[in-house]
Amino acid sequence: MIGPPAWADQWMIGAAELIALIVILTGLLQIGFYLIQLIFAAIALSFRPPVPRGATLWRRYSDQAPPISILAPAFNEELTVVESVRSLLSLQYPDFEILLINDGSKDGTLARLIDAFGLAPVARYVDNAVPHAAIRGFYANPALPRLLVIDKDNGGKADALNAGINASRTPLFCAIDADSILEPDALLRVVRPFIDEPNLTIAAGGTIRIANGCTIDSGRVIDVRLPRNFLALVQIMEYLRAFLMARLALGKMQVLTVISGAFGLFSRQRVVEVGGYSHATVGEDMELVIKLHRHMRDIGTPYRIEFIAEPVCWTECPEDLAVLGRQRSRWQRGALECFSKHKDMFFNPRYGRIGFIGFGQILLVDVVGPVVEVLGYLLVPLLYGLGLLALPWLLAFLSVTVTFGVFVSVATLILEEVQLRRFPRARAIPVLAAIAVVENLGYRQLSNLWRMQGWWQFLRKQQAWGTMTRKGFGVPPSS
Repeated sequence: MIGPPAWADQWMIGAAELIALIVILTGLLQIGFYLIQLIFAAIALSFRPPVPRGATLWRRYSDQAPPISILAPAFNEELTVVESVRSLLSLQYPDFEILLINDGSKDGTLARLIDAFGLAPVARYVDNAVPHAAIRGFYANPALPRLLVIDKDNGGKADALNAGINASRTPLFCAIDADSILEPDALLRVVRPFIDEPNLTIAAGGTIRIANGCTIDSGRVIDVRLPRNFLALVQIMEYLRAFLMARLALGKMQVLTVISGAFGLFSRQRVVEVGGYSHATVGEDMELVIKLHRHMRDIGTPYRIEFIAEPVCWTECPEDLAVLGRQRSRWQRGALECFSKHKDMFFNPRYGRIGFIGFGQILLVDVVGPVVEVLGYLLVPLLYGLGLLALPWLLAFLSVTVTFGVFVSVATLILEEVQLRRFPRARAIPVLAAIAVVENLGYRQLSNLWRMQGWWQFLRKQQAWGTMTRKGFGVPPSS
């Protein structure tokens, strides 16, 4: 039997090496960008102003701090909503109001709020600056003048936030998730750029931390502990990379394209100018920031969008594979929707660094990254097994996907320990260092498969959020 000609063998080997080269180069580009982010994050933390205590913050900023409306959309949040509102009511800030927007919940969210805080129907003027679904009514208690509950027809998170923007009466609004807990001095810390540069700052984001495993009492995190659930531990490392490295660095470079929907402070005027939150995306938080960049560049007005590491918002993360997978595929879908909608900004000189660096990062990490990495998982070992790739190619692929991945995670953990030290127990650091290694041997690959699911949902123009079940604050951690 005559085998394939020699030229065919050479062609297949060349094609295999080309595939491996594309996968490895893409991975190296990502790693190179992560290293740049690490450097910028280290610079940002090293040269940041001294972090004062809460009492010092109050003395320094209480006379200058502008009023803030806290917008907290809630949909089926009966497990956590009361603790979250208690947390918000205890915030250390001179002038703020809490607008809890019940977005047509089907559970007992509204009933729990009415019962826990003694609320009754009231009247409230609502502006028509941005569109949203119909409001059914307002609830308040004269003994709690900072709290207003807005009950409205279901329209999604973006729609609920728009309703809050219309009902707010302050120059700044803070968008959070109703299942989140802000640290008492979080507003005083995140408002700093608006005080320091009031004519330039239009948005600022803070850090999101995982509350799973922590002890929470009366709406406050009183004891920081690591969770026992493996998925929650892995997400702690992911959040450290996302906030302490990526967003801190991108903020330093002034190319930040996303402020988490769980904790962001915005100029109400600028957000109204861009039409508020968009309805036709599940990545409404990212899309708002991109719209602000576009708008400010289009009108030629100098501006700043900042990230501040010190203010912390605690949130409950999924501990179930199915729920986590739905969340990650939704995040991926949101990033793709934003990139597609604003693709004309990509490498467009009109949008400066945001078009080149900001959108280049989205392209590399969110658009191309998961596709190329999954292809690498499937093809590089297969081609090596078929004898079409030499061992050095396989080792190079493993180095990029595993060794460098571990290095970036451990370096971020070192940055956290040296600069912020938010983990009070020494044993947390070696545990997280071990997680930084283990996550690259299975979880990272699974995460990229979820992101590919998000790609598929994007191509099918799917808009559903999916069910996000939670255990609720104060529940003992998983064993």
